[in-house]
Amino acid sequence: MTSAASDGLTTIDIHGTEVQTFVAGAGPNIVYLHSALWLGDDTAFVHELAKHGHVIAPLHPGIGVGKDKNNIGSVDDLAYLYLDLIDQLKLKDVTLVGASFGGWIAAEMAVRNCNALSRLVLIDALGVKLGAREHRDIQDFYGTPDAELTRMCFADPAKGGAELRLLGDDDLRRRLRAREALARYGWQPYMHNPRLKLRLHRVSVPTLVMWGDKDGVASPDYGKAYANLIPGSQFELVINAGHLSHIEHPAAVASRIQSFAHNR
Repeated sequence: MTSAASDGLTTIDIHGTEVQTFVAGAGPNIVYLHSALWLGDDTAFVHELAKHGHVIAPLHPGIGVGKDKNNIGSVDDLAYLYLDLIDQLKLKDVTLVGASFGGWIAAEMAVRNCNALSRLVLIDALGVKLGAREHRDIQDFYGTPDAELTRMCFADPAKGGAELRLLGDDDLRRRLRAREALARYGWQPYMHNPRLKLRLHRVSVPTLVMWGDKDGVASPDYGKAYANLIPGSQFELVINAGHLSHIEHPAAVASRIQSFAHNR
């Protein structure tokens, strides 16, 4: 998340790691894990989710303001951190939603422990290597100019992030921290865990995989293959959307999640 309303932010201490967390809404529990990409602002999407339930949306350590023990340095660490967050808050029947990089974390959580989960939603998720060794499944975020990357993330580039020179200091700082943190967590091997695809059969809750039909970061074919690794999962395209489909169409994506979560 690149920005959020200050009145919804709180800091939660999870075994010595302070996690800045946006909390809003009432009703069924929704834990949302953001993409960590610096090109868009998902505040509108989080507020749309909050119309349908009690949203807990942590900022990954290194992006949000907070102290840690310097022991959070991998996606594995983040998965256990957020499982601890769910345990600490005594959350039950959680709809776990992850977008892009956050989708990777959500998948890693689900293969470890689904006890507190009722639904899993992956939006243009990263995290698995599906093509041949020389085939690039996931676009190189750091070797691609931001203007081109914006066209991959948004079917309508006008919905992408503002020019850095136009951002306020706080928003600019958060976006630059996101760029640094994403490399810290996902650089090698690049944006995937070689073992994750061998573990996705362990996901034991109903799963919805949503994908922008014009995703230029990880193609819809990648998304379909990802979904096929999760038993009984549903795969749906978000029309006229790129990689950040939840930012491009926040109300529609949140509404679909709400519908999925209540279809028991």
